[in-house]
Amino acid sequence: MTTLTIAGFAGSLSVPSRTRSLVQQTVDQAAERFNAVGHVFDLSDLGPSLGSARQLGDLEPAALELVTSLVRADALVIASPVHKGSYSGLFKHVFDLLDPGMLHGKPVLLAATGGGDRHALIIEHQLRPLMGFFEAQTLSTGVYVSDRDFVGGKLVDEAARARLSRAVGQFAPFFAEFAIPQRATEPAQLLKTH
Repeated sequence: MTTLTIAGFAGSLSVPSRTRSLVQQTVDQAAERFNAVGHVFDLSDLGPSLGSARQLGDLEPAALELVTSLVRADALVIASPVHKGSYSGLFKHVFDLLDPGMLHGKPVLLAATGGGDRHALIIEHQLRPLMGFFEAQTLSTGVYVSDRDFVGGKLVDEAARARLSRAVGQFAPFFAEFAIPQRATEPAQLLKTH
């Protein structure tokens, strides 16, 4: 049996980073649920060769290995902090180095972090179209979280954690043979009875 791999990429240069923390938590949860091996990296892990690279081969060996792990993974978690209403130029540059077919058909969970709710549409207006260009299979639920959802660098808001769980669960159709059986949850009550 092959081992499922899930790669997480956080488009952040900050250390520590709420975006990386969110990606790590997401990858850990998905890896546990689908009996997978997960790994996470961010922009700072790619080093200085990223900014001057015109093609993948221009990256330093360590950076090239990380980007290659992203392309070869069975599933992706891609997240970006919001910079002036969008993702950063360096984040986009990583994808500029990829050939259009490199992410074809790959399931991708999209996430973003920002200072407040006004940036929540970055997933729909920026990240989803970017992944659409590569013909990746973005999951229906994106996860946007703001600064107030974190305490000590950890995602603690219950609604955000529930949304994250729902999004991770949407990998299931892609990896049914890898899933570890989950405890049944109570169905939502559609109508309240008095």
